[in-house]
Amino acid sequence: MSITRSLPTPGTATARRGLPPALGLAAGLLVLLAVLVLSLGLGARQLSPAEVWHGLTDPTAPGWTAVHEMRLPRTLLGLLAGTALGLAGGVMQALTRNPLADPGLLGINAGASAAVATAVAFLGVSSFTGYIWWALAGAAVVSALVYAVGGGRGATPARLALAGSALNATLYSYVSAVMLLDTASLDRMRFWTVGSLASAQPSTVLGVLPFVAVGAVLALALARPLNALALGDDAARALGARPGAIRAAAILAVTLLCGAATAACGPIVFVGLMIPHLVRALTGPDLRRLLPYCAVLAPVLLLGADVLGRVLGRPGELQVGIVTAVLGGPFFLYFARRGKARA
Repeated sequence: MSITRSLPTPGTATARRGLPPALGLAAGLLVLLAVLVLSLGLGARQLSPAEVWHGLTDPTAPGWTAVHEMRLPRTLLGLLAGTALGLAGGVMQALTRNPLADPGLLGINAGASAAVATAVAFLGVSSFTGYIWWALAGAAVVSALVYAVGGGRGATPARLALAGSALNATLYSYVSAVMLLDTASLDRMRFWTVGSLASAQPSTVLGVLPFVAVGAVLALALARPLNALALGDDAARALGARPGAIRAAAILAVTLLCGAATAACGPIVFVGLMIPHLVRALTGPDLRRLLPYCAVLAPVLLLGADVLGRVLGRPGELQVGIVTAVLGGPFFLYFARRGKARA
């Protein structure tokens, strides 16, 4: 049997064992605050929490330049990208009824990467403003292709996973070929292709913010309709939902979130896979609770991985995409094997 299975519906024993929403979110926000302070404090020169505060608020403080010009944009970009990837993963797992769905594994990040690589190599695009529109277009095209190749309305979790994996492999091969054939593109994109927050600029944060904000609002608004869709199309219609419109809106939300995050940071995998799994163990499957938790805890994972890369890679650093891949690979294998054991 397939390792994929339908997500449980709200009202199950799993949902009843969930944490009180306010308590869990408050704890998550405290953890996120701690990681934000670590991200601002760690670097070539380590700053204490007091120095971080003065660097944020006092223009005459010694740490003002380091905090405002380097670490604050990097931290804010990690916050936005983590939120985007966590919400995208939660929506995708609900939409495809595949607990192993992830924007990276289903080819959406690869679509954005392929579009950006094409723009850089053949059209001379070199600014983030250009990157983001190409990334959104690539993510949208691949989202539609995965859905169509996977069977459209008759798509099953297994078919979607196979279609996404095939497109993912094809598109990353194309990106590698473009970079190898064009050394200038290789120089401009070598850090971007592994996923990195190191090149964050204030303009990047401001550029990505509207897309993440719209995608996040749309994803959170879809929580109740996606809960209905998990019961099946007929049951969803009986509850007043429109399955076709729900799927289209979910694909739009995932496209905005993944396209913006990929344009800003490059393809970062496994964040959208790991966080919904971990959150589901705390909250149950109800998306009205799961998605807000994903929005809070996914930045904890992404920024924590970025901090870990800075610590382990001294005097240089490991890019955050490498760290999340190392952490996420065993996680994926564990859940894949557990799914087989249950099947």
